[in-house]
Amino acid sequence: MSHPSDSSNAVGRRLNVQMLGKLVVIAALMFGFGYALVPIYKKICEITGINELTRRDKGAEEFARNTQVDRSRTITVEFDANSRGAWLFKPEVNALQVHPGELVTVVYDLVNTRPVPTAGQAIPSYAPQQSMPYFRKIECFCFKQQALDPNEIRKFPVVFVVDPQLPRDVNTITLSYTFFEVGGVAVPRVSGG
Repeated sequence: MSHPSDSSNAVGRRLNVQMLGKLVVIAALMFGFGYALVPIYKKICEITGINELTRRDKGAEEFARNTQVDRSRTITVEFDANSRGAWLFKPEVNALQVHPGELVTVVYDLVNTRPVPTAGQAIPSYAPQQSMPYFRKIECFCFKQQALDPNEIRKFPVVFVVDPQLPRDVNTITLSYTFFEVGGVAVPRVSGG
């Protein structure tokens, strides 16, 4: 003879198995969604141009070779540096007067203040924001992560040209870099930018 508690135990086990199955499906879906976020995010950034600040401008070198210098116009380019982590970071000059179309080089000094190797990435920002597409970088340490040995001091050039198509109402551009430490990343050391 079956006991009433035996049937309720069977129902409870069946409900538990169903709930476990649902939780496994939800966990699998969450993992799949998390895994798919990286390529989705990259594609959205590629389409919208968001977060593409450190990407190499493939046409900048050719552009610099084939553009005319507009000597009738002078733009003030201001340089700024900030760091997060074990770095001392600054430009060697605070500002330069440049002509649109002129090839310009500015150097940033970077010091690893710790007695251990560190890696970091520089992220640029521009003011006014509308000047960003007209600031064409040929060489920049911001294109990749940088690794520094313990207490190492390095100089990084930024080679750029301001596009003569820069709107006439823009007379000053501020290029600001923030250098972030990249924790737990083993970056092979490469020289230059």
